[in-house]
Amino acid sequence: MSVGPHPKPWPLGEQYDKTLLAEGDSRNVDDKYRYWTVEAIKADLDKSRLDLHVAIENWQHDFNIGSIVRSANAFNLSAVHIIGRRQWNRRGAMVTDRYMNLFHHDSVEEFRLAMKADKRAITAVDNQVGSVPLNQIRLPLKAVLVFGGEGPGLSSDMIEAAETQVAIEQFGSTRSVNVGVAAGIAMYAWVKQHALD
Repeated sequence: MSVGPHPKPWPLGEQYDKTLLAEGDSRNVDDKYRYWTVEAIKADLDKSRLDLHVAIENWQHDFNIGSIVRSANAFNLSAVHIIGRRQWNRRGAMVTDRYMNLFHHDSVEEFRLAMKADKRAITAVDNQVGSVPLNQIRLPLKAVLVFGGEGPGLSSDMIEAAETQVAIEQFGSTRSVNVGVAAGIAMYAWVKQHALD
């Protein structure tokens, strides 16, 4: 919900953006962050991020990447990794990427080595043969949940790099749910197991 110009006297503090105070704030941010600069919002979020990362393979310029980034922001995750093409469709992110810690990796191997150095468990989310149903597993505390493109799913290289592979249980006729939806479900499952206990 947009808010108009802030009535005077204006609040004091370096977190406030004088242009937003004067002209109003139309951004989709929590009321706590109204009129704050992007840098101040990100710095405040950095103080309380959950220790979960998500990663998306970007081989086809998938439009769902933006919605996954937006969900990562909603859960205040520590990082988002983009693997493959550097350019990605930001439209679905609704500008939330500005508040996230984003990392790019040219290849699955580069990503795998970065996660190994961080001692982070690569957890593939894909409904392929051999996947464990999501409700039957406790996700690793220090995990990176990895998602593939809409349609092809995860690459064979990523499946091989993953320590664990999970699938979201389904009961209808469709083969898979939208990857953006799947990402939100998997993130919430981790949050429920590790942040809401």
